[in-house]
Amino acid sequence: MSTSSIGKEQQYNTAKLWQIGFFALNNTATNLYMFILTFVSYYAAGVAGLTVALVSIVLTAMRVFDGITDPIVGFIIDKTESKFGKFRPLMILGNAILATSIILMYSITHTLPQEFQLIFFVLTYALYVIGYTFQTAVTKAAQTVLTNSPKQRPLFSVFDGVYNTVVFTLGQVYVASYLIAKHGDFNMELFVELNTLAIILAAICTVLAVIGISGKDRKEFYGLANLTVNTRFRDYWPILKGNLPLKLLITAVTADKLAFSLLRQSVVMVMIFGILMGDYALSGTVSMITVLPILLITFIAVAIARKRGMRNSFIKSTWISFLSLVGLVALFLVISDPTSMSGNIGIGIVLFVTLYTLAMGFGAIPSTLVNPMIADISDYETYKSGRYVPGMLGTLFSFVDKLVTSLAPAIVGLGVALIGFTAEFPTVNDPLTTPMFGMTLLLGFGLPALMLIVSLVAMKFYSLDDKRMEEIQTELARLKEEGKIKETEEDGKTAV
Repeated sequence: MSTSSIGKEQQYNTAKLWQIGFFALNNTATNLYMFILTFVSYYAAGVAGLTVALVSIVLTAMRVFDGITDPIVGFIIDKTESKFGKFRPLMILGNAILATSIILMYSITHTLPQEFQLIFFVLTYALYVIGYTFQTAVTKAAQTVLTNSPKQRPLFSVFDGVYNTVVFTLGQVYVASYLIAKHGDFNMELFVELNTLAIILAAICTVLAVIGISGKDRKEFYGLANLTVNTRFRDYWPILKGNLPLKLLITAVTADKLAFSLLRQSVVMVMIFGILMGDYALSGTVSMITVLPILLITFIAVAIARKRGMRNSFIKSTWISFLSLVGLVALFLVISDPTSMSGNIGIGIVLFVTLYTLAMGFGAIPSTLVNPMIADISDYETYKSGRYVPGMLGTLFSFVDKLVTSLAPAIVGLGVALIGFTAEFPTVNDPLTTPMFGMTLLLGFGLPALMLIVSLVAMKFYSLDDKRMEEIQTELARLKEEGKIKETEEDGKTAV
């Protein structure tokens, strides 16, 4: 059978829009837990009585542990196969572990004798990491079975972007404007109400995500189905070493994430809004103003991805974000008194909000597109070697991503130490000096812009554009069709 004889219905595994929208809720479920855990230090120190230093050490160590668990969970996903599918059992298991860990952590830690509190807190937090890794790894890996259509894969990013905006924006408003007003502080009553709501909503999201993927979580959609080459753990290093698109995507996206991890650091936000512009409250106002424009940017970028491919959208978005960051540096160099932008609506603040929105909105697109792009890389690996390892490929990305982005606090700490802040971080009460001005521009906009150059260089050599992926999907469809005809071939021995 020739490649040209493969019809679109055979070449592409398409999904219904509601299936994509429902499955995107799997990421929302884990983001709900991520959101409530941003306040865990208040529980550990304020309610349980652990010291701030100990809590900081534990949270850092848990991030390392999180990275270590990624490849292990990826291997488990790749080897899992049951009558309920490959992905659904692990989604449910992950969410159940998450709920259990939060219930145990918040209901028992503060009731224990002091000498046991730290140990129990560490154990329950480690349990949380395991559950989180199981469910988030499926978000990346199951993209391969959800759909392989280049017109549909980017749609996941639209739903995911909207859901995440709702969780993190409305969630912050819910905590800051409602729960704090109701309970007065981060006390046990607040945590009970917050965590109960998050656990219920995450469970609902998980159930809907399971429904969304149920029609696709079948062996016929796993790589080359019965022709898929068996993979052992020792095969992973050669696979990863030889997958150039994966290495380039990891480089590009982690550079992008590091760039905006620097910009979003609380210290850097204090330096930009509180010291440079003289009005820290402006940061909240700007965040609310940019919500709708950033969602609009997401829709535009995904529309480009559907029409011209995800690589094209990735590169264009990165260029716009890079130029916007450069524009922000130029803006502050031109304006003699940056504090004049606060308190009144003038050309300065309008330019700032516009450039800031473009930088943040288009800068988030690579991270938004990464899940469906990892699915492309998984399909490329199947095409190249006959192996179906979406779990390992996705979790390898997560491992490197967590490792690199964890450098952001250290970079900021080193930066402020160079201008004299060795004992404590800058606050809104510190004066705007020349060293402070220069370091604020460097950490907030200069270094992020340099990181985006790294991202652009990596994507220049990334070969999986829309045309290349069409060739790959056509060939995979042809091989599957041949496999149905040649059923006498030995299972798992057919090479691509």
